[in-house]
Amino acid sequence: MNSYVELVKAYPIYSAMIQFAILGTLGDIISKWMQQGTFFLPYKLPIVLLKMLEWALIAITIKYAFVGYQGFVDSLVAHHLLPELGLFGRAFSVSVTMNLQYGLFLVIFHRFLDNLIAKQNNWKYIDKGMFSLIWFWIPAHIITFMLDKPYQIGLAAVWSVVLGIILGYYNRESITVLRKQHSS
Repeated sequence: MNSYVELVKAYPIYSAMIQFAILGTLGDIISKWMQQGTFFLPYKLPIVLLKMLEWALIAITIKYAFVGYQGFVDSLVAHHLLPELGLFGRAFSVSVTMNLQYGLFLVIFHRFLDNLIAKQNNWKYIDKGMFSLIWFWIPAHIITFMLDKPYQIGLAAVWSVVLGIILGYYNRESITVLRKQHSS
């Protein structure tokens, strides 16, 4: 663990990029596996590499948001615009402010990049992505911001895998229902 913490502290942006490139892409792949019901590689290698690049780029914005919104909440407390906060209160405040402001940008940016990679213009269900900020990301990031800073980006990258599994399961259920409706 010490070498992980040292690496994250020495290279905060690069380590965020690597963690998200690997885990975010893994979340995409698992989600697609679950939707298709197969464990063959769901994307060709060039698409996997582009998805890794996408996640690395997203990681840069996430790292800056994590630092910036923690400073934002600390500044609100320092200026008596929020009361003194304990560990949970601070984590809750950072998670809510970050996800309701930066999170909206991230959902749109992520879909934009997905569309570039897929060479399509699919904005269908973008509202569901925004809704995930409430039911998934705010609670997940409350836990994340209760950890020591060196572990926060790593857990956030792990959450992207968890969300991929949840969405893959949900989308598989939706696809199964649609197939049954069309075959009837």
